[in-house]
Amino acid sequence: FSSSRGSITDQELLELSEQLYGVDHNKARPSDIAINPQHLAGPDETGDKRDRSPQPLYKYVNEELFSKPTYASFIKLLDNYQRATGREEEVTAEELREQERFLEEVMKTELMKELFVFLQGKGRYGSEQEFVQDLKEMWFSLYSRGDGEPDSSGFEHVFSGEVKKGKVSGFHNWIRFYLLEKQGALNYFSHNFNGPWDTYPDVLGLQFSWDGFYKEVGSAFIGCSPEFEFGLYSLCFLARPGRA
Repeated sequence: FSSSRGSITDQELLELSEQLYGVDHNKARPSDIAINPQHLAGPDETGDKRDRSPQPLYKYVNEELFSKPTYASFIKLLDNYQRATGREEEVTAEELREQERFLEEVMKTELMKELFVFLQGKGRYGSEQEFVQDLKEMWFSLYSRGDGEPDSSGFEHVFSGEVKKGKVSGFHNWIRFYLLEKQGALNYFSHNFNGPWDTYPDVLGLQFSWDGFYKEVGSAFIGCSPEFEFGLYSLCFLARPGRA
């Protein structure tokens, strides 16, 4: 997007992200999820690793959501990763098929089609196939986060979560959080931010422990579909690469 003709303005980002929000037909309804945020942590409390919320974060999730094609194909990807950085990821043929399947399912949604049309209009992609190829590269190709080993990917970091230097790194997905909390592998401690929204997606900043590894401040959309996060983060990555 280096040419001015293909650049994306802040206003366009605002409008398009609202548009994507509007066509997130697979998001949770208010009756699908009940959360129990409990303790609101102050700035001096987020780092002290104290569990100030005796109850789980999720009181209820309507798991029928997980049978929707984008959710089902997303959940299949979550066990494909070794969370420790510095250990090379091995990608099997089955895992590659799972990646293809997830991309196929998200591309059937109105949300991802709208994102593609916008990017095509900006001269970024000539075809949907080209866009999907870029998404595959962007999210699933491996790079090093540790000792030079190809041990990480965008998908693993953002959605599945990693452990680096004894701390949780990434891990910004509500479905992953719910499934691990249900298994007893994750302990919710507190939240330091709760968005003003009364429908989904909501936004929480939260503290938790994953098998004894701590996340001091993690943030997550609660109740959005996998394609909403996937589409929105892809847009951000393309429109404002790097730290921006």
